[in-house]
Amino acid sequence: MINTDRERFRKYTDPAEFERLVDMDSVSEMWQRSVRDYPDVIAIEDNGNQYTYARIDADVSRFRSLIKREDKTRRVGIYCPNSYDFVRAYLAVTTLGYTAVILPPQLDGVTVFGCVMKFGIDMLIYHPALKENTAFLSEKRPDVTLIKSDSQGETDTDMVFPSGDTPCVIMFTGGTTGKSKGALLSNSAVMQGTVNGCYGVWNVFSQRYLLILPLSHVFGLIRNLMTALYTGSTLYICRNNKDMFRDIAMFRPTILVLVPALAEMALNLSKKFGRNMLGDSLKTIICGAAAVPPYLIREYKSVFGIDIFPGYGLTESANLVTGNPENLSKPESVGLLYPNQQVKVVDGELRLKGANMMLGYVGEEEEVVYDEEGYFCTGDLVRFDDDGFLYITGRIKEIIVLPTGENISPAELEVKFLELNLIQDAQVYEDISDDGSHFLALEVVPRAPEIAKLGEVDPVQTITDELEKINSTLPTYQRVSRIIVRDSDFERTPSMKIKRYHKC
Repeated sequence: MINTDRERFRKYTDPAEFERLVDMDSVSEMWQRSVRDYPDVIAIEDNGNQYTYARIDADVSRFRSLIKREDKTRRVGIYCPNSYDFVRAYLAVTTLGYTAVILPPQLDGVTVFGCVMKFGIDMLIYHPALKENTAFLSEKRPDVTLIKSDSQGETDTDMVFPSGDTPCVIMFTGGTTGKSKGALLSNSAVMQGTVNGCYGVWNVFSQRYLLILPLSHVFGLIRNLMTALYTGSTLYICRNNKDMFRDIAMFRPTILVLVPALAEMALNLSKKFGRNMLGDSLKTIICGAAAVPPYLIREYKSVFGIDIFPGYGLTESANLVTGNPENLSKPESVGLLYPNQQVKVVDGELRLKGANMMLGYVGEEEEVVYDEEGYFCTGDLVRFDDDGFLYITGRIKEIIVLPTGENISPAELEVKFLELNLIQDAQVYEDISDDGSHFLALEVVPRAPEIAKLGEVDPVQTITDELEKINSTLPTYQRVSRIIVRDSDFERTPSMKIKRYHKC
């Protein structure tokens, strides 16, 4: 078992700010402190409107009067895109001690109905733009209370301060290797994830954030929204990712929370059109939800002086398990373990217990895998270096077993090919030839700015030759037998992870 200690992060955080990082039992406790300490600070800016912490608190208090029910199961669905309406509804539900069930806004009406049935939702807060998608629910379940997200309550209703083990939120897992499930997170789990987001960043209080990631994804909800509110920061809501760079120029964020694909796009455009694409105040990018190529870390720092901090987390762990403050010296690592966790590695698999872990999957309890000591089996294959930094080497479900009996981790091989600056993304998979023999194949997406530097040289041949050089250094059983240079991106999940091939 590996114990974790917050002191590992002390040297990476401003001393005065480090002492302000305290654990809390509930969203209510956090929100009460933030309103007390930052009443006149702008907390949210959305669609041209600014809302201070005190103003939000008043709005939330009245919205609580709309949803408070004594005869309900207290699971309230929130079906809203990124907006102030979402923030107000989420805070109202959770500060009543109810459970917020976050429904992605892209769900259709039939799927919304299915979620209501599966998760025992008896009240749904919906954005007016999504009203048509509630018609099927209204017809089939007229007993479910529907509330428009822009509704205005008339009376103030006090917060409730639930215990840490009280259910707080149900979030959809990514479903990258299987069907999407609803992970039930307690108040203490949400708050542990929120505080974890503060470790390893020198200045984290009173920052300016831009919200780009969906709040229906745990990375957006916990690290972007909750950590911003915990630290008295200001969050500007980008309603359309197409307006991302316009909003950056307007709001001048100091911290961005991005997935690697967005970070790559921002880097390419900034190198082409100038540093102003990122704003002149940006110092930090928190990057996760997929593997962060070392190239991004090096380029952001050397070209623009911006730090990218990679990390690792799961929906089941309230997002944050590790963060890497040694981003330049150990760019391949996802970092040090955050506090209040118990961690062990069994047969290469990472297993977790702690304050940040979920209570279980809702309606699918049999799918949760715990070992005999109660550790959650993540399915992620890992290793630690001598300094305690974690490296992800693959997924158990993605392991390829060759006819020779050799086990191949695609992710472990992909990291080796991604060391080539010409490559933006890579995927290794098992394929089968016409004669029935199995072999390893590699597909790559080139990095456009690096390709442009090649001039008249054939880019496909150059990339293939460079990849073959790397390939030749690998043990025979790990070598790929086919290399494909793509002219388009891989298919991706809503969280921008590459969808894995399953060809055999």
